[in-house]
Amino acid sequence: MAIPIPSAVAAYANAARQGSGPGMAAPTSGPSFGELMKQATVDAIDTMHQGERMTAAGVIGKADLTDVVNAVSNAEVTLQAVTAVRDKVVSAYQEIMRMPM
Repeated sequence: MAIPIPSAVAAYANAARQGSGPGMAAPTSGPSFGELMKQATVDAIDTMHQGERMTAAGVIGKADLTDVVNAVSNAEVTLQAVTAVRDKVVSAYQEIMRMPM
């Protein structure tokens, strides 16, 4: 089955026009997805470092035990969240790679 080239070009142009219509444009205000991911990563790393600092201070007796436990708990929850996001990203990548081209 051969598809005439002008018909294919017209179908492509029609699809492109539908994808760029009103309400289909990406929002221009606010941070981008990449910026949000970068900020979340920086925050996660800071939380992990805070947990390490508080643990070290607790070992030498310069921090309250409650503060150490809170910092370590926050670091643990952050690690679990980062691991869950990583698993979802890997799963999505694998799903995309299985798509027929």
